[in-house]
Amino acid sequence: MTTVQLPKQKVHVLEGHAGAVLAARFNSNGEYALSCGKDRTIRLWNPHRGIHIKTYKAHGREVRDVHVTQDNSKLCSCGGDRQVFYWDVSTGHVIRKFRGHDSEVNAVKFNEYASVVVSAGYDKSLRVWDCKSRSTEPIQIIDTFLDSVMSICLTKTEIIAGSVDGTVRTFDIRVGREISDNFGQPVNCISLSNDGNCILASCLDSTLRLLDRSSGELLQEYKGHICKSFKTDCCLTNSDAHVAGGSEDGYIYFWDLVDASVVSSFRAHDLVVTSVSYHPKESCMITSSVDSTVRVWKA
Repeated sequence: MTTVQLPKQKVHVLEGHAGAVLAARFNSNGEYALSCGKDRTIRLWNPHRGIHIKTYKAHGREVRDVHVTQDNSKLCSCGGDRQVFYWDVSTGHVIRKFRGHDSEVNAVKFNEYASVVVSAGYDKSLRVWDCKSRSTEPIQIIDTFLDSVMSICLTKTEIIAGSVDGTVRTFDIRVGREISDNFGQPVNCISLSNDGNCILASCLDSTLRLLDRSSGELLQEYKGHICKSFKTDCCLTNSDAHVAGGSEDGYIYFWDLVDASVVSSFRAHDLVVTSVSYHPKESCMITSSVDSTVRVWKA
C-alpha cells in the first residue's frame, strides 16, 4: 500500500449535530457510520452517499461513545448521564438502560456475539453487562485502575482497556488474569491492530505508542500531532501498514507503521479532531470534530 492510496480527498461532510461530535464509527462492514456528541444524540449515516438515515434521542447528557452489533440490529451508547443505553436500531427505542457507574461513562463495546456490553468509566472501573438477561446490574466489575478508564478493545477472550493512570490492562476472562503495561503517560485511546498482535495507544504527551501484545515490548512511537487535553482517536489502516491519528489543531496524520515517518498529514477540520475510523476493506476514513461535522475521506 503506497501513500498515494491513503484517503485525503474529502467526499462528504455529514452535518446535523448541534455541537461537538465526540465519536464517529463505521459499522462492522463499513457500509454505515454512527456518530454521537454534545447535542445528546446519536446519528446513523450512509457515509458513502452522504445521507443521514436516523437520529436516536434518549440521553440526557452528552453522548461520548457508540457501538453497533455485527448484525446491525442493536446499538449501545454511553456518556454524561452515567448509564449505558442498549437500543433497537430499527425502531430507535431504548431496550434497556444499564445503571451502576458512579460517574460519566467514556466508552462502550459489544463483544463479538452481542451478548455482552463492556463499559469504561470516569469512576476508574470497567463494567460488564448482560444484554440477554432482564437485569440492569453488571455481571462483572473490574476496578483495579487508579484513574479514569478511557477506551476499550475486546478480543474473543479478553478485555483490554486504557486509562489516565498510564496503563493499558488486559484481562483474560477465562482464567481471571490481569496483565498491566505501563506507558508512563495518560492513555486516552487504544486500538488493536487488525492481526491482533499489537496495541496502539494514544497518550497525552502528543505521542502514539505501539506495543507488542505478547512480549510487552514498545515497538514504535509516532509524533507530530498535538494531543494534550482532548480525547483524540487513533487507529491502524485496514492493511496495518499505516497508523492514523487526529490532532487538536484539526489535522489528520498518517505514519508508516514500521519507521514512524509521517507519510501524509492534512487539515481535515477547523477544530479539534475527536475521532478517526478506518473502513474495514476500502481506502476510506471518517473523522469527527468539535466543529460539529463528520467528514468522509477517500483516496
